[in-house]
Amino acid sequence: QHTGDISTAFEKMNITLSPISLLSQRQKDLLLNASQAGQPPNFTLTLEQLDQNVTQGSLLDLAAELEQLAEKVDTDVKRDLEDNARELRELEKEMQANFSGPLQSLKENIHSVQSGAAQLEGQTTAALDKASKTQEFLEREMPNIIKNETRAFLEQLLDFFETYISWAKSRVTEDVARCKPIAQSLDNVEVIGCDYIMDSVNAFWFSLGWCTLFLLPSIILAVRLAKFYRRMDVADVYRPPTFNSYKIPRPSTRH
Repeated sequence: QHTGDISTAFEKMNITLSPISLLSQRQKDLLLNASQAGQPPNFTLTLEQLDQNVTQGSLLDLAAELEQLAEKVDTDVKRDLEDNARELRELEKEMQANFSGPLQSLKENIHSVQSGAAQLEGQTTAALDKASKTQEFLEREMPNIIKNETRAFLEQLLDFFETYISWAKSRVTEDVARCKPIAQSLDNVEVIGCDYIMDSVNAFWFSLGWCTLFLLPSIILAVRLAKFYRRMDVADVYRPPTFNSYKIPRPSTRH
């Protein structure tokens, strides 16, 4: 009966939630503006420049021209031209070693920024759409979700109470009920002995207790003082000797 009442009261319960807002309109506008303003500049010219050589001309071509020119001049100038050509080739190697890797990494980063920026606005719009759908779902389904979860929790609690009540009934009917005649007999004996017998003579027992309390010291004191009393004979007369001098004569009867 109580379980049914609780279930009925729970079904009548109306759950009302305050409006749920994941993102305000101002926050949505800020995200859209940030995604649109976050577009990178045009890197086309930059990529074209990176695809070209670091220097305006080829150092290797210049070194080859110097070597060709060295073959046409005298010995002193020839040695200087060959040294310059060798330095140009070494400089070309150093430039390739020092700039090739960073330039390639820079081009890859530019391509990554371009691809990410192209998807930024679309991803932002998709995220805002998901947030709006989530907010609509929560506003529509949240009361039902709360009610269902609360009902499940309530049913679990009711199961616990029903299990406990069943256990208590079984213990009472199977264990306690067996001892009912004995328990009732003990209760009757207690009522008769205490309520009808002992309580009715409480004053008697109280006075008897006080008499006993004072009687015992009196008996002990009497036994202790008995030795101070002289044992009397029946014929003893307690009067002074001079008493005989004041006898009044009495007439005697002659036979």
